[in-house]
Amino acid sequence: MKIALGADHAGFSLKEILAETLRQQGYGVEDKGTYGRDSCDYTDYASAVAEAVASGEVERGVLVCGTGIGMSIAANRVPGVRAALVQSEYQARKCREHNDSNILVLGARVTTTEMAELYLSLWLTTPFAEGRHRVRIEKLDKRKS
Repeated sequence: MKIALGADHAGFSLKEILAETLRQQGYGVEDKGTYGRDSCDYTDYASAVAEAVASGEVERGVLVCGTGIGMSIAANRVPGVRAALVQSEYQARKCREHNDSNILVLGARVTTTEMAELYLSLWLTTPFAEGRHRVRIEKLDKRKS
């Protein structure tokens, strides 16, 4: 599976750690930036990752900013994207199981590295439950087009 990663300056360090974790686990990684700690606009990187997911360039994406809120808002503006801000193990599982989340969003200033790696692992390994959840996603897709 190929995964696009993006972060702003606040999420840069955590993005780098997660990228290495993914590579060590055998995932393909497409780094969409930022590439340093200089102040930058989260919207640019959220859009780059969201467009890569929506176009099928990659299967999934991971975004990191200070809180995760800005990245979530920006990514979900792209049709076909289901970006989920995750702050618990339960959310990491349910956003995949019930919502078929294709972008994981994390807040570097509110999530430890250990928790971020756990959320990422759960998010990557939890399957979509299909059924009634598919119908709901189809309704969302119709509204965004």
